[in-house]
Amino acid sequence: MSSPAYRPFAVLLGLLVLLWQPAAQADVWAYVDDKGVPHFAAEQLDERYALYFTDQAPEGATRAGPVPMAPTRLHAFFEISPGYKSVRHLLREAAREHGIDYALLQALIATESGFDAAAVSPKGAVGLMQVMPATARGYGLEDQRRRPVARQLADARTNIQVGSRHLRRLLAKFPDRPDLALAAYNAGLKTVRRAGNQVPPYRETQNYVRTVLALYAVLKPAADKAAPRFLPPPERAEFARLDDLAEPGAALKQDKSY
Repeated sequence: MSSPAYRPFAVLLGLLVLLWQPAAQADVWAYVDDKGVPHFAAEQLDERYALYFTDQAPEGATRAGPVPMAPTRLHAFFEISPGYKSVRHLLREAAREHGIDYALLQALIATESGFDAAAVSPKGAVGLMQVMPATARGYGLEDQRRRPVARQLADARTNIQVGSRHLRRLLAKFPDRPDLALAAYNAGLKTVRRAGNQVPPYRETQNYVRTVLALYAVLKPAADKAAPRFLPPPERAEFARLDDLAEPGAALKQDKSY
């Protein structure tokens, strides 16, 4: 059951993310790997990426051909994605419980893993939300005899619950800057602090933040875009104890391969 105090926070988050979405970064590029997993980016990272959607009309000679507008193509992806459809009930559960906008979880997981529950990054981040085992231990997961933390994180519900708790903590750290919360999820809280509470000057992190925000701006229902502003609830005490943990995207997973 979600805490009533978290509901205004989720509404505020929707407004803030939309306000922080850079209008100039509306294009999203993508490719599908040989396992059928989609990879999204806010720019063409290499020749594998093609323009997946844009919220602007095609620019004639600068485009190879007609590009579907953002809402049509992105919603179509979620309609046919078996990975997404198999866990959407878990996303709803986590969104309610932790006061996070459902559409933001969609956007983040699409960016992190393409809804591939078996994804493991070269740095050891696991599953849908690419959670590092060290981070999961900070939220109560313990190595068991036959089930180390990394294996537990392969379970979709466990992964989404831990990742959502961690994201919620970072959103509370930066209540007026969802872009910084996303940067901290990707690069680590300490990295954002060292950058002077700005998005760190790393291409991977900057691309990550733009990609999540671009996907979120499309997924967010139009009716919610004029949501009233509320103050977020105070941070829970547990959040303050986790500052030194590795983050899910720590060590800058440049051009991740799964």
